[in-house]
Amino acid sequence: MCQFCLEHGEGKKWYLQMKSYSQELLHQELSARQQEIVGTKTRLEFINQVFEETVVPAMGAMAGKRPETPPAQPPAVRLSEDEMLARRRVSHFGQVLPIEDVEKVIDLADSITRLPCGCRFLTTGKADQRYCFGLGLDKWGVLGNFPDAASSLEVLDKEEARKAFRGLDEEGLVHTIWTAVTPYVLWMCNCDHDCLGIRRYIEQDGSPRFFRAEIVCQVDWDLCTGCKECMRQCQFGAQFYSSALGKVYINPARCFGCGLCKTACPHGAISSLPRQEHPQAADLWLKGTSK
Repeated sequence: MCQFCLEHGEGKKWYLQMKSYSQELLHQELSARQQEIVGTKTRLEFINQVFEETVVPAMGAMAGKRPETPPAQPPAVRLSEDEMLARRRVSHFGQVLPIEDVEKVIDLADSITRLPCGCRFLTTGKADQRYCFGLGLDKWGVLGNFPDAASSLEVLDKEEARKAFRGLDEEGLVHTIWTAVTPYVLWMCNCDHDCLGIRRYIEQDGSPRFFRAEIVCQVDWDLCTGCKECMRQCQFGAQFYSSALGKVYINPARCFGCGLCKTACPHGAISSLPRQEHPQAADLWLKGTSK
C-alpha cells in the first residue's frame, strides 16, 4: 500500500475512507507544521485559496472577464527535492486511480460538481475544459465567496458522474485523486499532457506530484494480437512492442496502474493485479522507488 494508505487508511485505500471526506477534518485546526506549509489555519481556508487561484480564473475567462494579474510574490526559498516532496505530500498530493476505484469514490461522495480545469486554462488558454470533479463542494461554502461561479459549474448525480468518467476513460485520460491538506479529499481530475501534474512530474522528470495506483497492469500473450491499441493510451511510457513476436509488453517498473490500456484492448488481453502482488512492481510508488 502507498504511504497515505499506511498513515491515513490503516492499511486500506486512504481515498475510500469516509474520514477523508468528513466535515470534522474540513474544519479542524491544522497543526503548526501544516499551517507553516499551507499558510492557513484550516483546510477550508486552504480550499478557498486553491479554488480562487486555480478554478476562479478559468471561470472568469468563461464569463468573458479578463483574468487579474496576480500580485508579485517574494522570491521562493530554495528547498531540497526531498523537502519539496515532503511539503507537497502534506499540502496537495495525488494518486492515480483505475476506473474501478473512481466509481467507488463516486459511491462515497455526497455531492459531485464538475469544474473548469485550472491546469488546462494555464497550459492551453482554454477555459471551458471540465476535467475536474469537486467532491463535497457544497460543504466548502466557496460559492458564497464566488457568486459568479454558479453558471460555470455542473452538479452531477452519481450516474451522471459515472457516465462522464467512463467517457473520459475511453478517451484516454488518466484519473487522479487529490488532497487539500492530506488526507482530506479535494477532487478527482482527468489528466494528460496538458495537466501540470503529468507535465512537470512525468514529461519534465520533476519532483513527484502523485503516487502510482494500487494496481499494475499486465498482458496475457495468449490473447494479445499485437494490434497496439493499448499503446495509444499509455501516458507513462510503460508499453513496448515486439515485432518478432507480434505482442505488446508492459514494463511493470514503469506502469502507473491507470488501467487505460485495459479499457482500450479490444481482445481482453490486459488484466490488473494488486501492486503488492507483482514482484517487480511492489512498493514502487514514485520515481522507481519505494518512497
